[in-house]
Amino acid sequence: MHIKKPKWPSKNGKVYQSVWLCESYRENGKPKSRYIANLKNCSVKEIEALEFALKHTRDLDQFVARDKVRIKQGRSIGAVWIVYKTAERLGITKAIGGGFQGQLALWQVMARIIEQDSRLSAVRLHKVHALADVIGLQRGFDENDLYENLAWLSENQERIEQRLFAMRRGEDKPTLFLYDVTSSYLEGDKNALAAFGYNRDRKKGKKQIVIGLLCDAEGDPLSVQVFPGNTQDVSTFYDQIKKVSERFGCEAVTFVGDRGMIKSSQIEELSEEGFNYISALTKPQIEKLLKRNIIQMGLFDNDLCEVAHEGVRYILRRNPHRAEEQAASRRGKTATVEAFVKKQNAYLAEHSKAKVEVASRKVQERIQGLNCERWLSIGGQDRTLTLERDQAALEDLSRLDGCYVITTDLPVKEADMQSAHARYKDLAKVERAFRVSKTGHLELRPIYVRSEASTRGHVFVVMLAYMIRRHLEQAWKDIDMTVEEGLEALKTFCCIEMEMPSSPGVHSLPEPNSTVKKLIDALAVKMPRILTHRKVNVVTRKKLSV
Repeated sequence: MHIKKPKWPSKNGKVYQSVWLCESYRENGKPKSRYIANLKNCSVKEIEALEFALKHTRDLDQFVARDKVRIKQGRSIGAVWIVYKTAERLGITKAIGGGFQGQLALWQVMARIIEQDSRLSAVRLHKVHALADVIGLQRGFDENDLYENLAWLSENQERIEQRLFAMRRGEDKPTLFLYDVTSSYLEGDKNALAAFGYNRDRKKGKKQIVIGLLCDAEGDPLSVQVFPGNTQDVSTFYDQIKKVSERFGCEAVTFVGDRGMIKSSQIEELSEEGFNYISALTKPQIEKLLKRNIIQMGLFDNDLCEVAHEGVRYILRRNPHRAEEQAASRRGKTATVEAFVKKQNAYLAEHSKAKVEVASRKVQERIQGLNCERWLSIGGQDRTLTLERDQAALEDLSRLDGCYVITTDLPVKEADMQSAHARYKDLAKVERAFRVSKTGHLELRPIYVRSEASTRGHVFVVMLAYMIRRHLEQAWKDIDMTVEEGLEALKTFCCIEMEMPSSPGVHSLPEPNSTVKKLIDALAVKMPRILTHRKVNVVTRKKLSV
């Protein structure tokens, strides 16, 4: 390694000079050099010290007494460097931009990967991780700046998503998109988008927001959108059509949506753009086809079967494993109610003043709570309750167990039934993104923000973080370690600070241990040898209470 000081004249007659830390290497036998760090912010003495150290790397101990050199553990570099380089490789850093707001946005994305928590926690990362040094932060900030940055991210989300799409796709536009929605409950009711709706988290009495995620065929996220909590799934779909056609400029597109997502109105909207669809039918829709004799129960089997009617293809299958799961669920619910009836009968037998009507009402509430009222009811004689089963209703309810119908308007020459079936099953990639983002590694909730812009910015940060996490997961798939475990191992890789008399401190990197080296090598990332320390004031306004 060496230091270069190139000079160049300007039009005004002045001569400017830059200072670079460079590394020499050979490529195909030819000597070359690469730039490692820009030292323009270092003082003259600091540059001279680095030149001196690089010139005498093998004999520094002859110039400085060892007892006068202080070696300290510096900030953690492993996790932040790997996440930063992954964001750079995916084009996230370039899409966000290099200004102060762009740096804060990148800080938030990296913080979401490394330590999932509030904006206050994201600021405190500066105490442990060399995040400011890695991203080249020029000025300090506090948690209020990060909250304001969420609004900036919301305002610039379309531009960032479009730049990411263009950088990663270029002229090779995708022809298939996966789209699904989820909801995320809120602990309070002050969020601007909070509303009561269909709660997928099964949190009664909690307001929520609705989140729509658009992915490509591989499951890589392209765009995320936040809606009020009472928004119906189908109402979110039109925005995705316009997004793909106008913002991304795609043609001849096929949308894959979950059952109930793509109905007659959405099919018309797709048709107007010249787009196709792959979706699945709800149980009432299947029942309607059976009544009209368009499909028959005998067609449901382990193997796929296809029926075409008026330009629409129906792909049928019965999943025996799912059928058994549903049957077992009903048996389990029935056994639970039976045990509860026995408990109430025992109580009535032991307490002569206990009212039968109260016990019967409790059993009925349990039946309704387990959603078993279609085939279970409560009866009895004298002071003994009995559980009655409607076998005909149970058989009617279970006849479609494990049965599903995938529907599409794609011609057979563009997608046979196996391909259409596989594309619909790819929606599991979007569902996995929701699991990882909501309750898994990235912890989208609890949501600590209230304004609409901040909420959208927060969800966008999580989407960008998921892009990075997904890349790490793919790179480390052959290593027996989860992404979370890999990041924890990388956090142990820290800089070494060397302080010498009358010289500035040097932040160098040691040789990584075998585990850290394996993680770094799997990503083909080159670690720096020396890190330029940036003295910026990154502090929290709010202090921890004792």
